Amino acid sequence: MDNYIAHILVVDDDDGIRSLVKKYLSENNFLISTAESAEDASKKIEIIKFDLIILDIMMPGKSGLDFIKENKKYLDTPIILLTAKGEPDERIKGLEIGADDYLPKPFEPKELILRIQNIISKTKKNDQKKVIEFENIKINLNKQ
Repeated sequence: MDNYIAHILVVDDDDGIRSLVKKYLSENNFLISTAESAEDASKKIEIIKFDLIILDIMMPGKSGLDFIKENKKYLDTPIILLTAKGEPDERIKGLEIGADDYLPKPFEPKELILRIQNIISKTKKNDQKKVIEFENIKINLNKQ
């Protein structure tokens, strides 16, 4: 089994952007799932626990900001907005709504990696699995 740094959901209606981000992040040892809309992303977060979400704002149907408004109350997954809307008031709106970071398009892929690594390093420390294994006995301390 591969040892991935984190499982990331990339949400963007642009096939080209999704493919490029997926390829680049996969090459940097991240496990990537994709969604083509906010509705598709909502379905995926119901069944999969992601370490981070990269989210476009401007999508047909629900926007990325609508997705955050609807899901941030119960979703503790960090979100990076990756969007063509890079004006200061747009960045401020995204951060006020609940995004953890904001990167305007076009972007430098290395900067995206660094932003992801910074967020993951802060959030995954508190999410370490606590399992003690003895011969034929396994104790999981994560039960709540």
